[in-house]
Amino acid sequence: MTREEELKKQGWEKRFTIDEPRLSEMAEQYKELGFEVLLEPVEPSPEECTTCLKDPSYSQRHKTIYTRQRP
Repeated sequence: MTREEELKKQGWEKRFTIDEPRLSEMAEQYKELGFEVLLEPVEPSPEECTTCLKDPSYSQRHKTIYTRQRP
């Protein structure tokens, strides 16, 4: 089971992948809307191009935002 599948099973919804400064801004907006927010390392799907992920600075700057409703 992939990390994304595990998160989905736990109720997390994948939103998008982004870097700073928008990453922090969007995470804060989701929190203000009442969501729990989880930032995960980028895990491309098999059909996505992964050339940019070979650059270590990309994975350090970019994160995938997951959200779920608070209980």
